[in-house]
Amino acid sequence: MSLTREQMAKRVARELRDGYYVNLGIGIPTLVANYVPEGIDVMLQSENGLLGMGAFPTEGEVDADMINAGKQTVTARPGAAIFNSADSFAMIRGGHVDLTVLGAFEVDVEGNIASWMIPGKLVKGMGGAMDLVAGAANIIVLMTHASKGGESKLLPRCTLPLTGAGCIRRVLTDLAYLEIENGAFVLRERAPGVPVEEIVAKTAGKLIVPAHVPEMQL
Repeated sequence: MSLTREQMAKRVARELRDGYYVNLGIGIPTLVANYVPEGIDVMLQSENGLLGMGAFPTEGEVDADMINAGKQTVTARPGAAIFNSADSFAMIRGGHVDLTVLGAFEVDVEGNIASWMIPGKLVKGMGGAMDLVAGAANIIVLMTHASKGGESKLLPRCTLPLTGAGCIRRVLTDLAYLEIENGAFVLRERAPGVPVEEIVAKTAGKLIVPAHVPEMQL
């Protein structure tokens, strides 16, 4: 069975390290905030100017003025700082974010990512993704393995306008965890119960399958 959105976020949360400054993109990546492992301290950054983002609020905690970059209401943890977006993007462009988790429409074997627009469809804006992929060395793409129509999103070459070129090295999907090395996806882990054959069938780009592919530990 493929991973749920929550399970995907929980697996990525295992990559957090004590003291990290982390930017979470819109969509599934925002859920990572709910699964920060006990015993580690991370500061979540939102490019609209919040450092120290907390969990999603309960009904009684909702403050319409406290939002993340995706316009969702959030909370601020003790010690949080609020500043303008220019300072926030300076933090990103200056390489001061330790880990970025963001979604994508497509990723290819060269580490290219397309995440900001589909030609012919309404685009609200490119957000901070272009800055994030240029300014962060440690990036995880969190997305479904295939589109709603069943087409692979792991490609030999991206077909949509690029957000960044040659910047992606790790991808977590609802089926697998993969690394990009030497022009190929390398299968490192598979979702519990998902056979390697299904991952192979749904990966359009070159895929290297090691002799042993362990199941994810969630």
